[in-house]
Amino acid sequence: MSNLTINPQLAIKILTGFIKTELNRVGFSKTLMGLSGGLDSAVSLYLSARALGPENVLAVRMPYAKHSSSQTSPQETLDDAQLVIDALGVQSLTVDITPMAEPLINRFEDMTKLRAGNIMARTRMIVLYDQSVAFNGLVMGTSNKTEMLLGYSTVYGDSAAALQPIGDLYKTQVRQLARGLGVPEKILEKAPSADLWDGQTDEGELGFTYESVDQLLYLLVDQRYSPEACVAEGFDRAFVDRVLRLVRMNHFKRIMPPIAKLSQRTIGYDFLYLRDWGT
Repeated sequence: MSNLTINPQLAIKILTGFIKTELNRVGFSKTLMGLSGGLDSAVSLYLSARALGPENVLAVRMPYAKHSSSQTSPQETLDDAQLVIDALGVQSLTVDITPMAEPLINRFEDMTKLRAGNIMARTRMIVLYDQSVAFNGLVMGTSNKTEMLLGYSTVYGDSAAALQPIGDLYKTQVRQLARGLGVPEKILEKAPSADLWDGQTDEGELGFTYESVDQLLYLLVDQRYSPEACVAEGFDRAFVDRVLRLVRMNHFKRIMPPIAKLSQRTIGYDFLYLRDWGT
């Protein structure tokens, strides 16, 4: 099977440098992010605090208190987030999104868990981008490579950010990085969850473990194995086909909206980087 082992200390050096450089490039020295109490947001927060200093980092907790009589952001989640805030000494803010999200969720009788979850995710991003102005900082992303490839995110919700420091690390690699950063063991042991509804877990919703899909994605994406070669490595054909389908159908979540080409230099096609524009 594939080797997903990383050098945590080297990764920390690269990623903290990335955060500092990318913020300075556009004239910022502060960042903020949503802190869920889970692993990915904790790792992004630890990296940001190391790169910029805790006084320049704002962690925003955004609980949602009710939907269909279920508690989707229990006190334990808030406590876990506070554990990270206290460990790092970063600035923090708690904004209850229930009064904002609930009117829209209750507006439609056919509201589903998926739709309600998307509303929560996008409401949280509204809060973050508002606070980015008040705090004068850029919104830091918390998505990992596994989620981005599988499309396990909400467009203009948790996928919206100014930069994504852990976006090139698979979930199992983020866990290794977390240990190198000293993230509390309680956070490391939690079942991954987007905290969108009661009892929701990433692996339960996806139908497979991060460990198994990371191994497969590494072969398909990083090593450019064919589906047939992955099957030859021991992966079930149905599993390979399902993962391939998820990567393909969710490509739109990983790119800016395509622009119809009419000129010689079209944004996203020919005009791809600044080059001689001062950076």
